[in-house]
Amino acid sequence: MKTWKIGLIGTGWWSEKHLKAWSALPNAQLWALANRSSEKLKAKAQEFGIPASRCFSRIEDLLSSGIDVLDIVTGPDSHREYVEAAAHAGIPILCQKPFAPTLEDAEAMVSSARSAGVRLMVTENWRWLEPYRTLKDLLLEGAVGPIEAVRYVHSDFYTPRMAPGTPLPQPFFRDMPRLLFFEMGPHWFDTWRHLFGDPLRVYAEFQKISPYVQGEDSGMLVLGHEKFTGLMDMSWATRQSVTSPVSEEVGPANVETMVIDGQKGTLRLTASGQILLVSETGSKITIVKDSTVLDHEQSHYRLQSHFLQCLDSGQEFATSGEFVLDTTRLITAAYQSARTHQAVPFFKSHGG
Repeated sequence: MKTWKIGLIGTGWWSEKHLKAWSALPNAQLWALANRSSEKLKAKAQEFGIPASRCFSRIEDLLSSGIDVLDIVTGPDSHREYVEAAAHAGIPILCQKPFAPTLEDAEAMVSSARSAGVRLMVTENWRWLEPYRTLKDLLLEGAVGPIEAVRYVHSDFYTPRMAPGTPLPQPFFRDMPRLLFFEMGPHWFDTWRHLFGDPLRVYAEFQKISPYVQGEDSGMLVLGHEKFTGLMDMSWATRQSVTSPVSEEVGPANVETMVIDGQKGTLRLTASGQILLVSETGSKITIVKDSTVLDHEQSHYRLQSHFLQCLDSGQEFATSGEFVLDTTRLITAAYQSARTHQAVPFFKSHGG
């Protein structure tokens, strides 16, 4: 089994998840790190045992350090530069979401990797979380039969607590002109496509509730499929899941629920993580799983393991650049719908 030397650029808050997963994988070796902030770079290098000689401030030095894989964990504005540099160097790429700041950038990144014959996958971990892996298995087993309706809810009381001066894990959220569906939309739309396939059209209404952010922090979307309709009700500015007084420390506290109605029954993911199956007649409720969690660290282990397995086997990535390009198109359609107050068709371009 090949051991892949991993180079990671971007040693900020979320990089911890990536670094822990690489450290735990038997066929990966954390080889080199890069970051513009020398303080963050030094701290992560010491934590994960990377010598100073393999710590860099420039992408060019990282790419020439002997790495086999580039893991990009920086903000989306830098992704095109780094993807194109790695493609030119012939190094496979794992790129954090949001994939790109614009659809044009996403198209250019996919094109550059394709032209260079370089493998490109996007770090989309939500589909690898325990509740959605469980729901996917149940749907493949035909637990509810043909789908009739889906209701997907994400709730967090987050942005109204982002007052100036309050420490935040990702303070740049305050200044993003597109916030909730740019930052979290990649998760939700990828999970939706993974579970239910591609919609034919999307209608969206967005709101900005908190005075402390520039972009939208709440929204509802209707997703029209050929034979069913789905609703996304997503908010970082709702108290609906607050069951005890919030802490002084401000950070994400995601709660997600899902209801999948089918001809043969209904699957329910509850706020506590329980997964229930309600029979066709409603006369029986089965506890499929008593508890699931949004296990982010484990999801990265699964995702990054999948990435290396695909490099070894030649299998297509679950979230290849081409696949995520269509997710980016879907997010773009949602913003267009929210702006125009019209339903927007979604035209899938990729066959994966």
